[in-house]
Amino acid sequence: MHFRSDNRTPDQLRPVSIIPDYISTAEGSCLIEVGNTRVICTASIEESVPSFLRNSGKGWLTSEYAMLPRATLTRTPREVSKGRASGRTHEIQRLIGRSLRAVTDLTKLGERTLFVDCDVIQADGGTRTASITGAFVAVGLAVQKLTEAGTLSISPLRDYVAATSVGIVDGAVLLDLAYEEDSRAEVDMNIVMTGSRKMVEIQGTAEQHPFDDEQLAKMMSLAKAGIEQLIVKQKAALGTTVLSQ
Repeated sequence: MHFRSDNRTPDQLRPVSIIPDYISTAEGSCLIEVGNTRVICTASIEESVPSFLRNSGKGWLTSEYAMLPRATLTRTPREVSKGRASGRTHEIQRLIGRSLRAVTDLTKLGERTLFVDCDVIQADGGTRTASITGAFVAVGLAVQKLTEAGTLSISPLRDYVAATSVGIVDGAVLLDLAYEEDSRAEVDMNIVMTGSRKMVEIQGTAEQHPFDDEQLAKMMSLAKAGIEQLIVKQKAALGTTVLSQ
């Protein structure tokens, strides 16, 4: 049995906690903690759409992602002080947006934009996957609020979506890598999946040793089981269903 620095088994998620309504000023928000990774996710609604969607009757969902300077072991300068977002930030923002749009019927949103903001306050590996899992809860809470208020007549959400990481460290296939594991992983993979077990995105890279079909199958099976557990946590945080009936 491969035990890890935090004594988890290979197929064990880090402890997950989702605190809904963490930011009282946002339409929807939560604080998600996955081990020592902590992300504040908020969802805001704006009564307008980007110019390419004007008069289309469709809405839009977009995401921004940022890390606080001391989310990491050494201070990372704010990207605003450099004048532009890094390539990594762009990539993660687009991943979060794609993941949420995959389960959202944008025609049911009307000509409105849902802005999702994910701010990492402490990073210990898996910030993008925690952001996706938390962002869905923030969007779900915003949708509940907007349908109760009559702003939306029906929920635009078709399914749940969550994400986790898997990888190969010292030859062992592990679920939900903490930074210490991620930084020396031979293979690193992020998987985004819906409540109905459909894949939204698979990002997998061999850093040192290429992987075979058998290892891929094992990583996928651990990720699926992990994401099912995360969706149970999302449902608990949301209370009632947020999907369109």
